[in-house]
Amino acid sequence: MNSIEIRPIQKKDNPEVAKMIREVLIEQNAPEEGTAYADKSLDEMFETYDKKRSEYFVLLENNQIKGSVGISPLEGGEDDVCELQKMYFQPEVRGRGLGAQMMQTCLDFAKENDFKSCYIETLPWMKAAQKLYQRSGFEYIDHRLGSTGHHACTVWMLKKL
Repeated sequence: MNSIEIRPIQKKDNPEVAKMIREVLIEQNAPEEGTAYADKSLDEMFETYDKKRSEYFVLLENNQIKGSVGISPLEGGEDDVCELQKMYFQPEVRGRGLGAQMMQTCLDFAKENDFKSCYIETLPWMKAAQKLYQRSGFEYIDHRLGSTGHHACTVWMLKKL
């Protein structure tokens, strides 16, 4: 039987999380520039999210990191808007409801930290991810919020919390 665990990132997870995210981005044909691939924070996720009103969660299956997602105040945004960030999963864990569990963990954290809405941006061809976001209550909006630096991500969504 597979053992599933969702927990906050630990410093020791940094290399494995960065490797997993880059592998998924390559698999999804994401450009390196204008996406999370080029983010300086990718190699220091523990340190990046070790701040007020931020958390990064990892999904472990049999003690191996198979997915991750973060929640943090939207850079350049209103104080009550957070951003769901860097949500990626290895192919073998997709379609099992684990993404929805991880997202709910982040949304619960956002509510506990007094955010009123949650923003996400993604690539146009990531249709499965967009369906998950819609099922979780996100709606499409027609403009970018904040200053994430992810100019290649041209699909923007928002959820009221």
